[in-house]
Amino acid sequence: MTTLSAGPAGRPGRPFGTTLTAMVTPFTATGELDVDAAGQLAVRLVDAGNNGLVVNGTTGESPTTTDGEKELVIRAVVEAVGDRATVVAGVGTYDTAHSVRLAKAAEKAGAHGALVVTPYYSRPQQEGLLAHFAAVADASDLPVMLYDIPPRSVVAIAPDTLLRLAEHPRITAVKDAKGDLLAGSKVIAGSDLAYYSGDDPLTVPWMSIGAVGIVSIIAHVVGPHVRAMVDAAEAGDYVTARRLHEALLPAHRAMGRTGSGAGLVFAKTALRLQGFGVGDPRLPQIPATHAQTDLIAKDLDEIGPLQ
Repeated sequence: MTTLSAGPAGRPGRPFGTTLTAMVTPFTATGELDVDAAGQLAVRLVDAGNNGLVVNGTTGESPTTTDGEKELVIRAVVEAVGDRATVVAGVGTYDTAHSVRLAKAAEKAGAHGALVVTPYYSRPQQEGLLAHFAAVADASDLPVMLYDIPPRSVVAIAPDTLLRLAEHPRITAVKDAKGDLLAGSKVIAGSDLAYYSGDDPLTVPWMSIGAVGIVSIIAHVVGPHVRAMVDAAEAGDYVTARRLHEALLPAHRAMGRTGSGAGLVFAKTALRLQGFGVGDPRLPQIPATHAQTDLIAKDLDEIGPLQ
């Protein structure tokens, strides 16, 4: 596979960095895009230890933001931290032509990479996935991180399909939210795709079999802990990595307080509890209730300072 130049935080084998937050999209009190807060949040996350950011993904409410808003978010984040972190833009949809347009727009806006999710709802065959991902990867010069998340897309990317996609010169990584470590092991062993855990609780298990990092939600509010855990695992110090994993169990519990798949609700709630308001989510997602917020606050209070 052709090796592409990485973004600011990337290095060989870790094209997008090691600790990335799937960043929420800030809105004003009236529900409009808050561009200034997007830049401020990006700086806050990088200062907390993230060396990469994913914008306009699921946690960034990509289904309910316009193409124009997505471009504004990319530009704001790149301007704020583009020399300190790799900025990966979510460009995947269930429409290949639309995804191609988003990839081109993300490149023009200054993104360092593209996150391309499995087409959802339409349930394409594996050959359709190959054609879709190749078309989006061909649309720009951005290195691509595939996003395998069958709980949302229904269709998983089969290991053989991932191995074939690894032959594309711009498909360099996988964000795995499938949780199948055996399938991932086969792809890691058979290709040079960089694997990133797409599920916070599985970061250490994934890294123990060859993954290079995490695309995190909890790092919105416990970034130093997540970065220390990833650094320890990368160094082979799994005693420390396990200790930090266990220290973060309350954060995983907190993320489940707002229902299955509502990580963005947790992240926006947790940021507000830390004094950084990013507005409410757009419908069909709804804000955390007072009871849920109280439970999240208690969970996060259990996590002490990084030792």
